[in-house]
Amino acid sequence: MCQKAIYPGSFDPVTYGHIDIILRAKKIFDTVIVAVAHNSQKKPLFSLEERVQMLKEATSGMDGVIIGDFDGLVVDYARKNNIGVIVRGIRMLSDFEYEFQMALTNRKLSQDVETLFLMPSEQYSYFSSR
Repeated sequence: MCQKAIYPGSFDPVTYGHIDIILRAKKIFDTVIVAVAHNSQKKPLFSLEERVQMLKEATSGMDGVIIGDFDGLVVDYARKNNIGVIVRGIRMLSDFEYEFQMALTNRKLSQDVETLFLMPSEQYSYFSSR
């Protein structure tokens, strides 16, 4: 296995699809940092603290999975914390189009941070959080 990765998102609420991506990323990386985003643009269903707690409960017992939160750009957080890979879940083509543009932007901001797209298991392909 190699290095550490960050899996950012709103996780509002955390879904089985999110857990699936975390488990699959953990097969690739020694450490997966699941980072709950502060996003003043969105009105979340659950508070930041509730979302962090839900993730801590859902991932308890998973070695190498760290739950935290961040504010600002994911690529800046990754660079400051020496994280080389951003993990993103892709459920459908529209997700890919959006995430591809974000990955290109992140690459312009930091060439040292890569983006890895993972598709969820088929049974979780249709779940979405806010």
